[in-house]
Amino acid sequence: MRDFLNLSDAGADGIAAILADALDRKAARLGWARGKVDADAPLDGHLLAMIFEKNSTRTRFSFDVAMRQLGGMPIVADAGTMQLGRGEPISDTARVLDGYVDAIMIRTDDHAKVIEMAEHAAIPVINGLTDASHPCQIMADMLTILETGRSLPGLKVAWLGDGNNVLASLMEAGGLMQFDVVAACPQGYQPSESDLALGQGRARCVARAEEAVEGADIVVTDTWISMGQAHADTKLAAMMPYQVDAALMARAKPDAHFLHCLPAHRGEEVTAAVIDGPQSLIWAEAENRLHAQKSILRWCFGQIG
Repeated sequence: MRDFLNLSDAGADGIAAILADALDRKAARLGWARGKVDADAPLDGHLLAMIFEKNSTRTRFSFDVAMRQLGGMPIVADAGTMQLGRGEPISDTARVLDGYVDAIMIRTDDHAKVIEMAEHAAIPVINGLTDASHPCQIMADMLTILETGRSLPGLKVAWLGDGNNVLASLMEAGGLMQFDVVAACPQGYQPSESDLALGQGRARCVARAEEAVEGADIVVTDTWISMGQAHADTKLAAMMPYQVDAALMARAKPDAHFLHCLPAHRGEEVTAAVIDGPQSLIWAEAENRLHAQKSILRWCFGQIG
């Protein structure tokens, strides 16, 4: 039984095993109906509790379908409809769910909550997103990159915009899988020194968008204004010089690709010409949340790696 709270929980070997399994399992289902169970049904009889304290489309649907395809069953709950939303401690919720299900996925605002959940549950706990990291998203991103025929070591990945939780996990991935992450972020929105350190010397932050993108293999951005974020107008004004447009993409390698974890705001962090253009892989990236998470679940149960 293993927790998947950050990419370092799996380490380089675990990540490689998860990605290899995801590629194989995805290929094995080519042409199948989405609701058909995988031939080996490796999680037959297993139950996954899915707890949402934040809105979700991709995380909710991909984990739900992942469990069904693996032969298991998901149970979905919004925190507001649980006693968790009425003040029950995370530790109590963890102990209760431990007696009902085989694993827990939680999408929440505070990373301390997933840590506490893992400390008090004897079953695997998976981080579906916190304010500190988004490891499941970056697993899908790496899977998408591998499908282009690239290998991860030695890549240059450019990040534009906010020094947020997704960037933190991307830099952690770079340190573990030996690729470089160059982030261009405006003053006041740079990643923390502790987040940069996750890159193990392969992550750095620059001021100019052009410097980050020059010669990049992969260009990545994310929504600038998160749900309920204050001072949106001020932040948007600071971010606009980091918008990914055709001129900026032209500074990357000719065969570079664009990634975005979605939801996207065309005309803000990226133009429609880029995100809907031939270099964009956002739909494959979104689908790969499903395939990566199936293999994350298998890793958590000790079936691979």
